[in-house]
Amino acid sequence: MLRVKLRHLEAWTEARRAAAAHYDRLLAGSGGPTPEAMSYARHVYHIYAVRSPDRAAWQNVLQDQGIQTGIHYPTPVHLLPAFADLGYSAGQFPHAEQAAKEVLSLPMFPEITAAQCETVSRAVLELANGDSGLRADRTQEAQA
Repeated sequence: MLRVKLRHLEAWTEARRAAAAHYDRLLAGSGGPTPEAMSYARHVYHIYAVRSPDRAAWQNVLQDQGIQTGIHYPTPVHLLPAFADLGYSAGQFPHAEQAAKEVLSLPMFPEITAAQCETVSRAVLELANGDSGLRADRTQEAQA
């Protein structure tokens, strides 16, 4: 099975890279961080993540609009039970901990269409600009 899938890997990677470039153009005015490609590496965009201090509320609003999102890394590595023997505790890596609370993965797959990217981006921009109708009660509900 993997041998069959491997033949498609490059095309799937290029399709995700094209979708990510489209997201980049569409979300340029969001004011929030988007994935950054490093000059020394080739990003495959397995995940296209954005950040929001109101991640739970954003996720709820996007879900209400039929847009699936994900939280792929909810726990920083230093707080995972598998690494407990290293002796790290909460507060020692504040940037990682903050990212774990804010990162939200947008839809990303090889078959995503330009229209789908545009729908997602429009919703994210509305959230980022405060134009989504996101009410205080919705934010509090998401945080509960």
